[in-house]
Amino acid sequence: MNVFAFFVALLPVPVASVPAAVATVPANVAVAAAPQHAVPEHAVPEHAVPAREFVLIPAGTHVPFYGDGTSEAIEAFELDRYPVTQHDFLQFLAGNPQWRRDRIRPAFADEGYLRDWPAPMRPSDPAAPAVGTSWFAARAFCAATGGRLPTTAEWEYVAAANGERRDASRDAAFRALVLELHTRPRPERLPTVGSGAANWYGIHDLHGFVREWVLDFNSVMMSDDSRGTGSDAQLYCAAAASTARDASDYAAFLRYSFRASLSGRSTHRNLGFRCARSVQ
Repeated sequence: MNVFAFFVALLPVPVASVPAAVATVPANVAVAAAPQHAVPEHAVPEHAVPAREFVLIPAGTHVPFYGDGTSEAIEAFELDRYPVTQHDFLQFLAGNPQWRRDRIRPAFADEGYLRDWPAPMRPSDPAAPAVGTSWFAARAFCAATGGRLPTTAEWEYVAAANGERRDASRDAAFRALVLELHTRPRPERLPTVGSGAANWYGIHDLHGFVREWVLDFNSVMMSDDSRGTGSDAQLYCAAAASTARDASDYAAFLRYSFRASLSGRSTHRNLGFRCARSVQ
């Protein structure tokens, strides 16, 4: 039985867009927006950190990496221009102390949660991405700030753009660059968010040292029967190439296989997130 199914019925946040096998935040773990006056002791001046802002992403179509090649419609939505920073996450922790490293329940994060922070309320670099967060914590942050995590389709749709075109997924030079960025060794100190060039939409840092959580991170793994093992062998064998839209897109293989390796409580030194908002 998939462990996430145990939690599904407990969540207060609507989960219509979440696969049945993906858990949500339990009702007994409250989520509240951080009070504006609750500035943590180790907060940094606002001008030292790029301000959060959402960018409108126009509607379009996306062909999933795995599938029969049928395109799916992407409705217009908004996406964080930059990954969520450690400063942003610190503000969230001030109003939601149950998500602090020294208070979070083991069911919602593994032992690597915010490991790079010198102390529970002291980020290692406020202007750098908030890495080492679990899916549960990332989703709670987005909900508390009026958003949600982007879906896999939304994330991949935006990530297909380079600086000149909305869809550069077939551009050999762009794909080579993305692969090189994905396989670089992680530097000891992560760069400030926004250090990378913006893509066609004005979104920064989608490709690089930091991977990002998506709402339905394990959707490729799920069958219609959520009582299954939750593992899709096509991500780990030769079948992956035969069912992928483009077997030469190695960076996409890396992204999907990495997501498939995660659970909701997983953390990683290279794993952060950004939020999205639906457009009414």
